[in-house]
Amino acid sequence: MSTEDSQPADLVVRGSAVYTLDPARPWAEALAVRDGKVVVVGDEAEVAAVTGARTRVVQAEGGMVLPGLIDVHSHVGFGGQAAAWELGLSPAFGVAEILDAVRQRAGELGPDEWVIGGLVISPVFHAMGTPEMLAALDEASQGRPVMLRDDSLHNRWVNSRALRILGIDAASKDPAGGSYVRDTASRPVGLLLGQPSTDAELAARRSFGDPRERDLRSARTAVSIFNSMGVTATQDAATMGAWLDVFTELDRAGELNAWIVGSMPAREFIESGPVGTDLFDTAPARRSTHVRPDFVKGILDGVPMTRTSKFLDPYKPDPFASAGAPDAHACPFHGEGLFSDEELHQLLEDALSRGLHVKLHATADGTVRQSLDAVAVMRERYGAGPVFHIAHPEFVHPDDVARFAELGVVADASPVLWFPNPMSGVIAQQVQDHYMERIWPLRELHDAGSLVAAGSDWPVAMPVPNPWLSIETMVTRRNPDPSFPGSLAADQALDLDTAIRAHTVNAARAMGLGQWTGRLTPGLSADFVVLDRNLFETPIERIHATQVRQTWFAGRLVHDGTTAEGTAADGTTAN
Repeated sequence: MSTEDSQPADLVVRGSAVYTLDPARPWAEALAVRDGKVVVVGDEAEVAAVTGARTRVVQAEGGMVLPGLIDVHSHVGFGGQAAAWELGLSPAFGVAEILDAVRQRAGELGPDEWVIGGLVISPVFHAMGTPEMLAALDEASQGRPVMLRDDSLHNRWVNSRALRILGIDAASKDPAGGSYVRDTASRPVGLLLGQPSTDAELAARRSFGDPRERDLRSARTAVSIFNSMGVTATQDAATMGAWLDVFTELDRAGELNAWIVGSMPAREFIESGPVGTDLFDTAPARRSTHVRPDFVKGILDGVPMTRTSKFLDPYKPDPFASAGAPDAHACPFHGEGLFSDEELHQLLEDALSRGLHVKLHATADGTVRQSLDAVAVMRERYGAGPVFHIAHPEFVHPDDVARFAELGVVADASPVLWFPNPMSGVIAQQVQDHYMERIWPLRELHDAGSLVAAGSDWPVAMPVPNPWLSIETMVTRRNPDPSFPGSLAADQALDLDTAIRAHTVNAARAMGLGQWTGRLTPGLSADFVVLDRNLFETPIERIHATQVRQTWFAGRLVHDGTTAEGTAADGTTAN
């Protein structure tokens, strides 16, 4: 042990199995922290050697210590907004439940305050496009403006008061990049598709008293929720400049309790502000110790539920087309991509020439192949250095599985939908049966040598960014909720160790943080969690119930689940 290592530690954690994710020493009995970094990981004697009179000692009392978990795909600002200010809607909600929730929230607000919330799953959302549903939303809202987001985050359901605020009526022409759903008399019925959703978000935002303070609270709330789940790092999947400024402000004030890697949108995404190269060029000035605006984001298609993903094989006939009406997308319909090959190559050039990495949203095998083809071109030009993510690879053609590893492409496994759930049921009605037999081919990707990193896509697909549900269901491919029986492509299941790695060391590597976090090894940031159970000794179907006793970030206690007051207890002592 070096002289430096022999100096007293600030913190020691003992009394629990420590799973380090460090191949040089996978398991340990205790760890020691100084100045926010791990200094010793070893047996009780090694750690006792650096325990001094002023060292804080945490007696973990069984359970397990892991590196802080890492979420490779989330929407930090939106998640924080939803939790701090907005109306949360369960994916299981139908029309009646949504209207009841709006009615209750409206009754709690002032006459000019907006009811903002979501998410409304796609089949329910598209059923709202009638004059009758607009009238029902108007009645429930009691005169307040309403804006509800769908599960793609690209569309909004608004009421008549909101339409008036937006200046939308029968004479309004559809804007570029979007449209208004209308009745037979051309009157808008409250569904805003694409670009008008941004206008609605801006109108709602203008009603806020102090947007900056609201955004700071939203960011704090989001990170607190992550910490409560054991997450100490995340990659925000569509990070506008305003949010980068919020994150860096908190970090420079010592108030940011997580690493945040930014993914700057190539095109307009929900909120207004510079995008593309105008935003990319601001990245260096918006960088701080724990905020890394190192990626750009390209959205190559939509989502299968709304038939906006681009497949190699055609969709089934639309099961939600109105009776007697022609299918809006006459079969054979494969879906349409949002980037031409030339546009995609230019996006990658814009990123890589600036030293940035790339995350591509590609939810079907057509756009996955387009992404891989484009990456192959860029590897010829730029070599092995740049990092590429393909996000949401639920459908990958068998011929393309090995290409992930060959081209060094990360499989961004998000959202957590690899088990029976309402969305998988809708997707099964839309796509050819053979696609569902291999949906979320995580085992194939892992066996082929690709780096699989896990993300929640919170709040788009999950009410909370729960990594324990994700880990369990990667192994079981079953929903813990018995109302959704059976499994989903069970032969694509991973083993527990691989699932844990997808949420720790793999995600750190994918996000460019492998030198700083993701493992418990000397020199890395002291980001770790203390759990109530040893995952390797827990029945796999109970891992989703894991409780986080404590979360530590850079050697600071940032979540304490051991007492109602949130103060350190449960064996924490000063030695």
